[in-house]
Order: sequence, then structure tokens, then C-alpha cells
Amino acid sequence: MSRLEFRSVWISDVHLGTRDAQVAYLLDFLRHVKCDYLYLVGDIIDIWKVKSGWYWPALNNELIREVVEKARQGTRVIYVPGNHDEMLRDYVGGQFYGIELHHQIEHRTADGRTFLVLHGDEFDCVVRHSKWLAYVGGEAYDRLLILNRWFNRLRRRLGFSYWSLSAYIKYRVKNAVQYIGDFESAVAREARRRGADGVICGHIHHARIAEFDGIYY
Repeated sequence: MSRLEFRSVWISDVHLGTRDAQVAYLLDFLRHVKCDYLYLVGDIIDIWKVKSGWYWPALNNELIREVVEKARQGTRVIYVPGNHDEMLRDYVGGQFYGIELHHQIEHRTADGRTFLVLHGDEFDCVVRHSKWLAYVGGEAYDRLLILNRWFNRLRRRLGFSYWSLSAYIKYRVKNAVQYIGDFESAVAREARRRGADGVICGHIHHARIAEFDGIYY
């Protein structure tokens, strides 16, 4: 990969500590990118997994070293914790190894627009009000990821590239599609309420760019 240069990069929901974290791809990207701002938008480390199957290969340490090195070399690295790494919220306002910790933060673009940056779990009614149900849902999703892992091993043997079976299934379940739509609308409304031009978030594992009544998502 050739060298890439961006003003700002946002990364979320890596879930380091799980077997399904795509660490090699992310590490390769970070080694070939130069940026002024690097936002880690929550669930970078999956602390929920500490008690139920923590998986930490050496590659994870290389990834963390790469992020720390970027901070050392002058990139402003901002960590906005999510619900899977929420214990880091106890340290919001501080920093470690040059990495700033914020609950939420506003990002100003080169053309002067303002974007609210947050993880997004505060707009998830299950996470907020029924945390036990969020854990159950997380375990069910883990089972789906195991199926996805074996499915892609078969694809590799047949000469095909990676394809997310788990995402395919999730986005064809009516309730999941409704949940995603409700979430996107809620965070866009919050950006409007805060006077921002848009919002950048993670949490629902569904990357897209959209516009809600003039608010960019």
C-alpha cells in the first residue's frame, strides 16, 4: 500500500480482545497513513471479554504501539470510549502516552464545519436501561461472528476475499434495520440540538454517510 495522507481519520468498534477483531488490516492501514487527527471512537478494546474469553495476540500490542507512536510524532490522538471500554470513561479529561480521553468532542473541519464526535451508546435504549439484555445480545452476536469466521475460512480456501456474513444477516432482519434507522435519527437530532453541522459515531457497526434534514451523519 502506498503512503496515504489525510487531515483526519476516525476508527471505531475494533473490539481488541476478541478473535474477530480485524487487527492485521487495521495495523496495515495505520502504518501507511499520515494524519493530523486520529479519533478512536469507542469500543477499541472490548473489556467485556476479560471474563469470558479474552484473546490478546502479539499483533494487538503492535497496533497499540503504532497508535502511541503516531501520538509521539505529532498526530493528535483522541480516544472517545464506548460501552465495551467504558471503564476508560473514569479517566476522561486526562491522557496516557499522549492520547487524550474525551467523553464527546467537537471536530472542526478544514472548511469550518463542526461535527460532534461520540461513540453513540448513550442513544441505545437497551444499553442505557437494560444492560443485562445488551450482554445477552452481545453473546448472540458473538455466536454469529463465530459462524462468520468459519464461513470466511471456507471462502479463503476457495480463493474468495473476505465477506461479512454477519453484516448480511443483521441488515436483513427487520428489527435490526428499524433499530439502525432510529439510532441514526437520534444522534442526528442531538447534533442539531448542539448546533453542529453533523455527527460522527460508532456503536452500531454500520458504516455509512447520510443526511438528515441538513445534518450530516
